Amino acid sequence: MTTEASSNTGVIPAASSRKAAKIFYYGNIAAVLIPFPLFILWFGASMFVYAMLRHHPNARVGYYTQVGAYQYYALAGLLIPVLTFAPGDFFLNHWLATWIVCAVFIIPFAVMQILKVNRETWLDVEPHK
Repeated sequence: MTTEASSNTGVIPAASSRKAAKIFYYGNIAAVLIPFPLFILWFGASMFVYAMLRHHPNARVGYYTQVGAYQYYALAGLLIPVLTFAPGDFFLNHWLATWIVCAVFIIPFAVMQILKVNRETWLDVEPHK
C-alpha cells in the first residue's frame, strides 16, 4: 500500500526534469551531425518537443527548451534565405562548408547548455493542478 501511495503522489523527480531539459539539445546535435534527413525531420519533431516541454511543471525545463529552440530555429531561419538565393551550384560546391558552419554554430552551444543543465541543482516538483 505504501508503494501505491508514493507512486501516486504526482511528484516529478528532479532526475526526470534534468533529462527533459536536455532533450532539445540532443535533437539539435543529432540534426547537425546527420543533416540529411535529420535536420529536416527535427524541424518538424522539434515543434512537438517544444510544445511538450516549454510548459513543463518545472520552469527550468521550459527555459532550457526555449534556449535550445532559439538556437536551432535561428540556424534554420538563416539557412532558408542563404540556400534560396544562393547560386545554382552553391549547394554542390559549398555543401560541406555550410554543414561545418552549422555544426560550429549548434554543437558548442548545445554542449555548453547540457553541461549547464548537469551542473544545476534540480528539485522535485509537483505538477500544476
